[in-house]
Amino acid sequence: MSIENQKIYPKCQTITRSVEVGGLTKSQLIMKLQENSILLNEYGELLLANEKFTTSDTKYSLETVELTVSNLGFFFGATTAQIFKRASELGLGLCPPELGPYLRLEYLDQPEGNFGSSMQHQAPSGSITIASEVLTEDEDFPKGFYLRRINGELWLRGYRADHLHVWNPGDHFIFCQTN
Repeated sequence: MSIENQKIYPKCQTITRSVEVGGLTKSQLIMKLQENSILLNEYGELLLANEKFTTSDTKYSLETVELTVSNLGFFFGATTAQIFKRASELGLGLCPPELGPYLRLEYLDQPEGNFGSSMQHQAPSGSITIASEVLTEDEDFPKGFYLRRINGELWLRGYRADHLHVWNPGDHFIFCQTN
């Protein structure tokens, strides 16, 4: 397919979800993840433990949009800053960090990712990255969450990516609808 035929948001295929967020304390949210056998990597644990990761006392609903980097017009990949800027120009917003655990708890039928095909410093096959503000500018601290299913097990994982990292055109992101 030629680049001219590629569809750009909003004229592309997306997955929309309505996600209920909030109403639990941080410790209740962590307990709920454990009760549902959601696995965390070290970066995911660091994000949840950080004092800047907060949860809302009040329940609220978010409308999310899942799309690929190429759906934003980046057919050869783009940096996080480029992706977030284009999404904003197209009327999509960043998600609150607490969306990650709540979406993981609601999205239990995520298709299996291919465990063997991941390359280092690239988003794993089948993963979905939550587009959110970073909690800290510290280069060594995780930048956000991504969802993945590996060998039937659901994961809420944190990731690190510096400002030079280029995401692949097929990498999936979730944004919040702003209107």
